[in-house]
Amino acid sequence: MSRIVPVLCLAGLVSAAYAEDRPKALEPLPDLEPAPAGQPDSGLEPQITIVQKSDEKVEEYRIRGRLYKMKVTPKTGKPYWLVDDRGDGQFIRSDNLDSGLRVPRWVIRRF
Repeated sequence: MSRIVPVLCLAGLVSAAYAEDRPKALEPLPDLEPAPAGQPDSGLEPQITIVQKSDEKVEEYRIRGRLYKMKVTPKTGKPYWLVDDRGDGQFIRSDNLDSGLRVPRWVIRRF
């Protein structure tokens, strides 16, 4: 009997603390206005600028004014990419944008 009393007191304290932390009433969220049809968010779509030089064509990709990648197409040879992976302005050359990640496609069991 002496062990039950402290347990009951502790249970009462826990339930009182839980009752104080519960929100009194929930307010509904305001209705959001739908985006106008045909007008995507201009900040999320890349802006592409094409610069034609005598020996190459450079396509610059920007989002919100920040240059993050360039595609360089020389007159002779294969096109390559310059990509700013870390956002520090240092571009790394890549012959393609394939990351090399290969997802396993093993068939374990057919049903």
